[in-house]
Amino acid sequence: MKLVFAGTPDPAVPALRALLDSGRHEVVAVVTRPDAQAGRGRRVVRSPVGALADEHGIEVLTPARAGDPAFLARLAELAPDACPVVAYGALLPQPALDIPRLGWVNLHFSLLPAWRGAAPVQAAIRAGDEITGASTFRIVKELDAGPVYGVVTETIGATDTAGALLGRLAESGAKLLLSTMDGLADGSLVAREQPAEGVSYAPKVTVEDARVSFADPASAVDRQIRSVTPEPGAWAEFRGERFKLGPVTVLDEPGPPPGEIVVERKRVLVGTATKPLRLGEVQAPGKKRMAATDWARGTRIDQGERLR
Repeated sequence: MKLVFAGTPDPAVPALRALLDSGRHEVVAVVTRPDAQAGRGRRVVRSPVGALADEHGIEVLTPARAGDPAFLARLAELAPDACPVVAYGALLPQPALDIPRLGWVNLHFSLLPAWRGAAPVQAAIRAGDEITGASTFRIVKELDAGPVYGVVTETIGATDTAGALLGRLAESGAKLLLSTMDGLADGSLVAREQPAEGVSYAPKVTVEDARVSFADPASAVDRQIRSVTPEPGAWAEFRGERFKLGPVTVLDEPGPPPGEIVVERKRVLVGTATKPLRLGEVQAPGKKRMAATDWARGTRIDQGERLR
């Protein structure tokens, strides 16, 4: 089939690479978010998907909005059979959805209808789900509500961060998206409507969502921290300043009151509503990321001081 692929960040790269390497489909163009500033020097850089397209000499389209007339005209000229989508990052208006013969097919990192929206992996970890996965479905006007072509499942490990889990789903999801394109090409694949029951939503995670409350149970704090690692990164306040937190370990022993820090020779603990947590890596304001024990050795922590 003739395809136009839409995607932007690193998790979309395995899917584009799988389509390019298959030899069974022709990717005639890539749609990605406009080049943006990145890094300390604020240098304008191509998205990861756009960069891979450049390497293969594929036309890259970067409309400010997917409804721009010039973009719609070029998409119509390309006349794709289908438009596979992975984390493109912009809304697709109906005029764009109507152009490809077989529609736009999205790879979404959840088992739909669970966790529709921008942050399904983060939501699954934070909710304590044991199983998640990825789904391919045809995009319709309603958010992530289109009929589903296929799914793959993935176990959520006890120490999985959002970054680690998303990395695995990006790889298994790439295979799913390729098999979906194959099935559409030979007419063997039929989409099934999503059930009305079990719908849940996963909005974009904000920096404020990543603030840790140690008044919560230890298991909830652990899941919250893992769900926002590496982005936007968990944090609390220490001495009135933002203090970043990496993944922690829940301990099965008595602990201090919620938020209170206890420094021992080989570990640093913080209390929660239930069990204590052993801090892993932390980042104090103006400092590099380091082991909590190294941070504690260089910081005079008074008895009773807390993370808030």
